[in-house]
Amino acid sequence: MAEPVERPTDEPLNRWGRWKAPKYLKRGNGRDDLRLVAGSAVLGLVVAAGAVLAAGPWDTGQRKAERDRVAVQQRAGGAHHDGSAPEGPQSAPRAPAVLSALGATAGRTAPAGTSTLEAALEPLLDAPALGGVRTAVVVDAATGKQVYARGASTPMTPASTVKIATAAAALSALGPDHRIATTVTLSPDSGTLTLVGGGDPTLDKAALRALAATAARSLRDGGKAAVRLVYDTSRYSGPALHPIGPNENIAPVSALMVDEGRLDKSDRGPAPRTGDPAGDAARTFADLLDEAGVVTRSAPTSGRAPAGARTVATHLSKPLSALVERALTNSDNDIAEALARQTALKAGEPASFAGSRRAVTARLKALGLPLTGARLADGSGLDRADKVTAGLLAQLLALAAGPDHPELRPVLTGLPVAGFSGTLGHRYTATSPATGLIRAKTGTLTGVNSLAGTAVDARGRLLAFAFLATGTTSPAEAEASLDTLATTLVADAH
Repeated sequence: MAEPVERPTDEPLNRWGRWKAPKYLKRGNGRDDLRLVAGSAVLGLVVAAGAVLAAGPWDTGQRKAERDRVAVQQRAGGAHHDGSAPEGPQSAPRAPAVLSALGATAGRTAPAGTSTLEAALEPLLDAPALGGVRTAVVVDAATGKQVYARGASTPMTPASTVKIATAAAALSALGPDHRIATTVTLSPDSGTLTLVGGGDPTLDKAALRALAATAARSLRDGGKAAVRLVYDTSRYSGPALHPIGPNENIAPVSALMVDEGRLDKSDRGPAPRTGDPAGDAARTFADLLDEAGVVTRSAPTSGRAPAGARTVATHLSKPLSALVERALTNSDNDIAEALARQTALKAGEPASFAGSRRAVTARLKALGLPLTGARLADGSGLDRADKVTAGLLAQLLALAAGPDHPELRPVLTGLPVAGFSGTLGHRYTATSPATGLIRAKTGTLTGVNSLAGTAVDARGRLLAFAFLATGTTSPAEAEASLDTLATTLVADAH
């Protein structure tokens, strides 16, 4: 049974109670690599300074998210948000200096010794706020070299930082341009319309209205004004309910849903959720068909499209890159589970929790990542059965920063920016040396806190890091300790 007071994400408590180092920064391509480092590590600053167009491959989703975050400060999260946040930085005066430093230091290798970094991090990792077990890994993204480690191969409950692995697997399997299709089919006798879910949790009423209008035109062209309506969710299989149980942080996982099954018009954070997302979507579609001049003979029923049915309307989701960015920035559990299932479908596995686990694990293995001890029970990190190592997360982030896997770049561009966006928007202030220089995914369950991302140090190096802690008793104190660890990477030249 789910713990009734579980706090399974990344915002403060509210009332709801074989690894091979890639050849990063290759000589002969320094300009592109410089743009990559700038794009993946300091884009929050670059956005604020008006230099975002110089940053690498971006989809509009994250760019808009950060622009909006600078203009109107807001708290966002995959589980808890209350719509308020302290004011963030008003400008980014360090951006020119950061970009200059990157130009001067791109291609440098890590220093031979790591004693300075060790001396800086060790006492911070021993902070009582980090509970009973804490692990950490820091990797120089320019070389792939591990420059600091404590318990690098110790499996830990990652909470929402597991979304980094989910996103990377989906991008590797499908590519950043992949879109999820929702379709409407018409039977050979033109008597049955079927709304077929493809697994897009971001489908909204406007998309359903467009599908209904297109389908209605096709029916009118055929001289039909009344149909039987069926909705098809067979693309997904297995239990729809997440092991955490009914929860405001995630809807039942369905191939067909509107607005993530939210009942309060929100687009992020916890919300009342429908227990029947597919049925609700189909009933809304029926109403929209009626508005378009097509009568449904009875209430929509669950089933499959008849043999020989042809597609009469299609809606495509935003590109996978945008979905990944949204999932990471807002710690969106519904999108994360959809990414895992899309990975399973691509691999020929059942689109279930078990099939997704096998598909995501296989894809990460194919990327050459260290998977000893890893168990990816779900895509969102809500399941305490999830286990990853700090080494896996840090090396995955370093891989995403290198030139060999450009398809993984949205993993970096989607990470919340310290003091600017998503689940890090409220955790750093304008005076913090880390503001804009850290991009990281947060993770929070009761007694579990984690932080994994990238940081630009005082020498302009891009560092990938992962800090995982279990046995914590105060979320606020644990988050502060993790933020201090990340800030140390930025503040000191190691």
